[in-house]
Amino acid sequence: MSNVRWFVIVSKETDRALRAYLARKGSKKSDISRFVNGAVLARLFELSVRDLKQRNRTHSQKAILKAVEEALEAV
Repeated sequence: MSNVRWFVIVSKETDRALRAYLARKGSKKSDISRFVNGAVLARLFELSVRDLKQRNRTHSQKAILKAVEEALEAV
């Protein structure tokens, strides 16, 4: 996996809170990147789920479950 460098700006309060949290966990400065990466992935997942729920609002739960069952049987 190759890495990409980001430059982000956060408030001093956010910086202090994150550094304090990581310090309590015994983490190092380099763990900020891992924390941000995890936070971005979690947020993207959350937004994807929200979008899917919104897109599927017009379908009944019964119809969705039936489609899932049919797809699983096909595999």
